[in-house]
Amino acid sequence: MRNRLLSIRHCTLALCLALSALALGSQCLAADAPQDQRKHTRLGKYVTSMEAYDMWRAAPGKVFIVDVRTPEEYDFLGHPTMAANIPAMVWTGIFDAAKKAYPLAMNPKFVGEMKRRHALSDTLVLMCRSGHRSAAAANTLIAAGFTDVFSMVDGYEGDKIADKASPDFGKRLKDGWRNSKAPWTTDLDEKLVYLPAN
Repeated sequence: MRNRLLSIRHCTLALCLALSALALGSQCLAADAPQDQRKHTRLGKYVTSMEAYDMWRAAPGKVFIVDVRTPEEYDFLGHPTMAANIPAMVWTGIFDAAKKAYPLAMNPKFVGEMKRRHALSDTLVLMCRSGHRSAAAANTLIAAGFTDVFSMVDGYEGDKIADKASPDFGKRLKDGWRNSKAPWTTDLDEKLVYLPAN
C-alpha cells in the first residue's frame, strides 16, 4: 500500500510538472543570449537543440521546428524528423573565388511561405547549420509580424571544435541537433520538404 501511494505521488508530481511546463509555454525553456552577436534576434528568444526538442515533445501541435537551411543541406546532411524545410536562403550555384565559397542568396518566397504555413502567433523554432542564418531568419519573420520566434543557437551541425590539439579541430561536433540525442533522418517526407506555392 505504501509503495502504491508513493507511486501515485510520483505520478502526480510528474503530471503537475508537465502541466506547469505547458502552462508556462515556451518561456520556461530558454537558452541564454549567445555571445556571438550574429546569433542575436530582436525578440531575444533562444533555445539549444535539446531545449527545442523538449519544447516540441511537450506540445507537438503547438511548437513548430522549421529548418531554414537550403533544401540541399536538408536532404544530404539530414534534418530533425519533425522539421519542415522552408529555406531563408537558397543556393545560387555561382562560385565566388575571392571567398572560396558558393554564396547563398535570400529566398524571396521565405516570408510568404511561412505565412502560408503558420499563423503569426505560432511558436516557431528556427534552425540552420550553426545559429547564424536562423537568427537572421527570425529577425525577418519578426519584422513581418511573427510574435513567438526562437532561434536554435547551436543549429543542426553545431559549432566547430576550437581546440587545435584535438583530432576533431575545425569539425562541427560541438553541440547541435545532429550531435545530440534528438531524432534526425535523411529520409524525405513530402509534407515537410520545401515545395513553395506558385
